[in-house]
Amino acid sequence: MKNIQTVSDKTAISLSIVCALHCLALPSLLVILPSLTALNLADEMVHIWMLVAVIPISIYALTMGCRKHKQLSIMLLGLVGLAVLIAAALLGHDILGEAGEKAVVTMGAFIIAVSHWQNHQLCRRLNCECHS
Repeated sequence: MKNIQTVSDKTAISLSIVCALHCLALPSLLVILPSLTALNLADEMVHIWMLVAVIPISIYALTMGCRKHKQLSIMLLGLVGLAVLIAAALLGHDILGEAGEKAVVTMGAFIIAVSHWQNHQLCRRLNCECHS
């Protein structure tokens, strides 16, 4: 039976992809589907809530994976990705500009997804109990 660490890795990868899609596709979707403007998805609170979801899930999954496969570099890569996302949230479009914020968020989300993918793959290769 797969444990929560595997689910956490997969959830973190999914959240990273959703974060990048939100950042890159939202402006186009708002033009194409004006009814989405009622959801107020461009509000900065969306970014905060994404971080509230991503940070604990990522830290948990990466920490558990690191305990099993002892590859600190994977955990550090994930922490760099989280730091990039936090920096984007703190600096926002006021300092980075809209294009800069999108670039930084996309980069952070990509880094996090890669770290979780590596974490997941390494656990599978080592036949950790979470993949049995």
